[in-house]
Amino acid sequence: MEFLLLICTDPTAPEYVPAEDNIEEWVSELEARGARTGGDRLRPASDAVTVAVRGGETVVSSGPFVESDDRLAGFDTIRCADLDEAVAIAAKHPMAKFGRIEIRPVWSME
Repeated sequence: MEFLLLICTDPTAPEYVPAEDNIEEWVSELEARGARTGGDRLRPASDAVTVAVRGGETVVSSGPFVESDDRLAGFDTIRCADLDEAVAIAAKHPMAKFGRIEIRPVWSME
C-alpha cells in the first residue's frame, strides 16, 4: 500500500532541537529498504496560494486554505504492507518529536 505522510508543524510540541533532527538517516534507511517513494520540504505557508473555481471563475487567494497555527511543512510518500507499518515509519520521522505527521492512504485512480 502507498501512504502519504503530511509533515506538519505543531506550536504545542517540544522545541525543535537540531541535534535530534536525523532526517538524512531516516530517509537513507527507508530508501535502502525501498519503502520511500518520494518527498520533500515545502516553502512556508506565506508562499502558498489557494485556487478554487466558483461560478465558472477562478478565484486565487493568498496563503493556505485553513487558518491554523499548524502548518504543512513537507511530505513523504511511502510504500509498505499496511497502516501499522506506516505508523512505525512515521514514528521514526524527526518531526514526530517536533511536530505532527498525518498519515493518509493513497486512493489509487487505477
